[in-house]
Amino acid sequence: MRKPNLWKKFALTWIAALFAVGTLWSNGTQETPDPISPRVIKLATTTSTDNSGLLAEILPVFTAATGIEVDVIAVGTGKALTLGQNGDVDVVLVHAPSREIAFVENRYGVNRRSVMHNDFVIIGPPSDPAGLSGMSDAAKALEAVSIAGELFVSRGDDSGTHTKERSLWQDAGVSPQGDWYSEAGQGMGAVMTIASESRGYTLADRGTWLSMKDHLDLTVLVEGDPRLFNPYGVIAVDPALHEHVRYVEAMVFIAWLTSVEGQQNIADFRVNGESLFIPDAVPAQ
Repeated sequence: MRKPNLWKKFALTWIAALFAVGTLWSNGTQETPDPISPRVIKLATTTSTDNSGLLAEILPVFTAATGIEVDVIAVGTGKALTLGQNGDVDVVLVHAPSREIAFVENRYGVNRRSVMHNDFVIIGPPSDPAGLSGMSDAAKALEAVSIAGELFVSRGDDSGTHTKERSLWQDAGVSPQGDWYSEAGQGMGAVMTIASESRGYTLADRGTWLSMKDHLDLTVLVEGDPRLFNPYGVIAVDPALHEHVRYVEAMVFIAWLTSVEGQQNIADFRVNGESLFIPDAVPAQ
């Protein structure tokens, strides 16, 4: 049961966060924040945002603007939310909307904001033995893989990608099992490498695919199905549940990530001229 005085702390912390955010971004200008030594937040996020190279690109910009450093823990969405639930991190950046909403409704997190999106793609060997090329229905494509008995490499790690994959199998009316279905229990980059080396199929987020495709013997076979939409959300861990979390700094991070500057940095991140993520909080300029 929560201590009553935590609600007072929550209110005061929220006011402090708003003040900090306003100081940094009032009238579209940035000012150097008052030094607080040291200021480090723990971010639990997905392997897709990490493998894509996005965080390595934008977090130094955030630190330069705010003086706040970010310690990244890259895991699957399920593990990231568990870290937040347990108070082991200050903020989470994940891509499984239904689970994000449940996280907030269960009062583990607060102030969920949409950040960006891309989409999922089904990739496989150029020879495409299961005949997926040209298909527009992702569920039917997975059904075709199961009928053909061709290797499908699953994340199998309770990640956002794994969550999406399971929903597609459900739509297909297939319970994947057998020698043709392999759960790797690995991150996105590792799973694509396994699929490439094994001439198998897998579901991948487009961002990680674009960042690694030149090193893989795979090709995009199915894309464009609305069910493959892949939105990302950011959530601060609830300070009323975990008094020790750095809520003010987490809110500064959320404010920057969803600000004009943060969104433009996301939009500007490209690999070989291709955008990996599309900002959702503020339209790109």
